Amino acid sequence: ADRPDSPSPQGLCHVIQASPQAFSSTPLFPCTNESMGLAFIFWANLRAIAETKTSDTPAPDPYVKFKLEGKQFYKSKVVPKNLNPKWNESFSHPLRERDQIVELRVYDKNLTSDDFMGSCTISLGHLELQKLHELELPLDDPKSKEQDMGVIVLSVRLLFRDATVKRPPSPATPRSADTQKNQLKNQTWSSVLHITLVEGQDLPQHGQGDVYVRFRLGDQKYKSKNLCIQANPQWREQFDFNQFEDNQEPLQVEVFSKRGRKGEESWGAFEVDVSRLPVNERQLCTNVLDPGKGKLVVLVTQTPCWGVSITDTENATLGNQDERDSVTDSFSLKNSHKCLREVGFLQVSVLKANDLPATDINGKSNPYCVVELGNCKLHTHTVFKTVNPEWNKTFTFPIKDIHDVVELTVLDENGDNFLGKVAIPLLTVTGLRTFKPKEAKLVEENLKFNKKILARNIYRVRKISTAILYTLQYIRSCFQWESTRRSLITFLIFLVTVWHWELFMLPLFLLLLLFWNYFQIPAKSNSTQDLVSGEDSSEAGKKGLMDKIHMVQEVVLTVQNVLEEIADIGERIKNVFNWSVPFMSYLACLVLFAAATLLYFIPLRYIVLVWGINKFTKKLRNPYSVDNNEILNFLQRVPSDIQKVRVQFCIQIGMEFPEDVCIICCSRIPKCCRNISSGFV
Repeated sequence: ADRPDSPSPQGLCHVIQASPQAFSSTPLFPCTNESMGLAFIFWANLRAIAETKTSDTPAPDPYVKFKLEGKQFYKSKVVPKNLNPKWNESFSHPLRERDQIVELRVYDKNLTSDDFMGSCTISLGHLELQKLHELELPLDDPKSKEQDMGVIVLSVRLLFRDATVKRPPSPATPRSADTQKNQLKNQTWSSVLHITLVEGQDLPQHGQGDVYVRFRLGDQKYKSKNLCIQANPQWREQFDFNQFEDNQEPLQVEVFSKRGRKGEESWGAFEVDVSRLPVNERQLCTNVLDPGKGKLVVLVTQTPCWGVSITDTENATLGNQDERDSVTDSFSLKNSHKCLREVGFLQVSVLKANDLPATDINGKSNPYCVVELGNCKLHTHTVFKTVNPEWNKTFTFPIKDIHDVVELTVLDENGDNFLGKVAIPLLTVTGLRTFKPKEAKLVEENLKFNKKILARNIYRVRKISTAILYTLQYIRSCFQWESTRRSLITFLIFLVTVWHWELFMLPLFLLLLLFWNYFQIPAKSNSTQDLVSGEDSSEAGKKGLMDKIHMVQEVVLTVQNVLEEIADIGERIKNVFNWSVPFMSYLACLVLFAAATLLYFIPLRYIVLVWGINKFTKKLRNPYSVDNNEILNFLQRVPSDIQKVRVQFCIQIGMEFPEDVCIICCSRIPKCCRNISSGFV
């Protein structure tokens, strides 16, 4: 439990399908913050300032800076030409200690240098936890002769929060045999929490930004995808947390909103007492967040888990032939309907390693091996002061996905130094294939870079993508029956259109769309002007050096992520057709043959009707169903070129590898450094 490589599931797992009657109406367990004393959250709502008289200009442009230990962590917007500015801005900031002082400094925005208008402080140690404090703080300036410099009005609250604190590495002292046995036993989990993040209800809609949810159970963490701020965001995400017997911590859930670079704001947190959850019973939890922040709907199911074990090699779990036959029979074809979620078991025997690099001054190491399958991690005990360790341990994992990759990583106990790694895909356990395509290099002429043009182009693409996302969100809302009348009308139009579909209806639909946009022209007349002139003229003069640097970093990061996603999809499609993964190519052939046969015997009109009826009635049949895209799920199983090369290269480390070649970058190693490049078995 003290290791930083303990299980931390991040991803989506099995789909939970159930009717509303199957959920228990047991209320959520009350939130207890006594176990969350690792850190705090400082929340503030900056409201206004009473009349100020210290500025040289008759109508100042005030703004407020919040500082902690001399460092600024929040800056309010500038209110132009106002002696009584009103902000109504809310923000939050994490704190490691409670006894700190927050300094508020008010400035008048000028073209050359900003004028100081006064300051005040807030002593966090005097604030009562979890209580909302209404403060009116008088501004003060020792260098000014004015006695009444105004009063700043704000609301503050000090909250608990479980911050991520890195644990110090354990000392490299030999442990007893009993301690090592207990350490290995504490790795195995006894149950699995299937968590479904369904939706938010009555969340605040003001402003632009994203909202997301963080989950934590012990050292396991999960962050949901970012959704635009709206009243009822639909996440429909599922993931699993492993529940350990020695871990009595509750499941912690916290909702955040993020607006630009001003940081994240906590909208509320709650806890679920996992020890009181019934087994194999879905719990529908609707939790109230902070006042005015709405509710969050979460499904939690605790199921027992068997098959996870760490044993000696001579006493392996499946070493007995009778036990092996029993497990084989339970996963046979005739019994596959009894365990649809389970794929099987994987047993890995870690025997020994040879000629590991030395990390200590005495030429020795303290190695241990970590075996990882998907989101499940187990590790061996540590063998001290050796470069040829012998573990002789056998690990048994339940397999959730046949496309997972088994990763064996050897680390050193002192600081978890990396010593080597081997990756083996489950599909290639019986036979390995290597395929390394050449990467084509394109030579282009050097064009002049302009950060303003780049930012404007990104803004144009983002605007188009936002319009497409809003259209898809509108269509999805019809499928989700958010408005019964609208969904019913759309469903009837769909049935009539598909049943009487003719080719002339396609240009007719585009013609209707043109007429619809024609009547929307007055509302959109200023959007293009704002795009061309507003982005450059109004904001360019006010941006400082750091703002420009942050803007370029944000734009480059967006371009990098978009290009990576496009390249991954293209390479995955290419790898399906060039038989890089034979299993996936065979499966694609089977699906395409079935689709061709289906389209040959059944008209396309009927297939589209069946698809549409299923989409419209899915929410009615199962209110908490999760949207599923079979094509994207299929492509995610196919590795991209980068993933394929990494996995195949890690496999080669376990085979014969030249001594003068680096196992990381495949480059030649100088003779003076070849004594540390030895591989391991």
